[in-house]
Amino acid sequence: MDIMELITSQLSNQEALKKLGKSVNANPSQVEQLTQIGMPVLLEALNRNSNTPQGAEALASALDRHQDDNVDDLIGFLDNVDTSDGEKILQHVLSDKNDRVQSNLAKQTGMDASQVSGLLAQLAPLLLGALGNQKKAQNLDAAGVSNLTSSLTGMLGQSEKGGLLGLATQLLDADKDGSIIDDIGNLIGKFLKK
Repeated sequence: MDIMELITSQLSNQEALKKLGKSVNANPSQVEQLTQIGMPVLLEALNRNSNTPQGAEALASALDRHQDDNVDDLIGFLDNVDTSDGEKILQHVLSDKNDRVQSNLAKQTGMDASQVSGLLAQLAPLLLGALGNQKKAQNLDAAGVSNLTSSLTGMLGQSEKGGLLGLATQLLDADKDGSIIDDIGNLIGKFLKK
């Protein structure tokens, strides 16, 4: 599945929104808001983490474990999503920013933090699955993975939903210096090691 299509339209599918909403007892419009903000947040965090050779290697390795996830069947994927894996992904990608990002997303969407956490734990494996599929299809190495996440965030910034990428950056920029690199630091060094 095309990752931009996943972020910008597939997750706006009413069936997917209802399924996600039912899983955390939230209404579909709240879920749609969360996916529109949450997926760019996750993609931006992955992109920032993959800007170092070590981070790109770690992400490439993690994507290898998700390269055969069947994300083309969105409803089927959500039926079988491993939320405990999703929680680990969030912890590794966002590290000490995880609670703050989830709290900010809860404020933005009118949901409580546990609903946000439950949704992100489903969206994170979906995003890694889509990226893993693309890595496999294009036979990307670590540098290619870094280029992929950079180009995706660039496309997202230029799309009609470009304001969401700015919001994603704000949610990740704890010290308000305009850069999330220092806030995220070297989080991906232990990315998804189980």
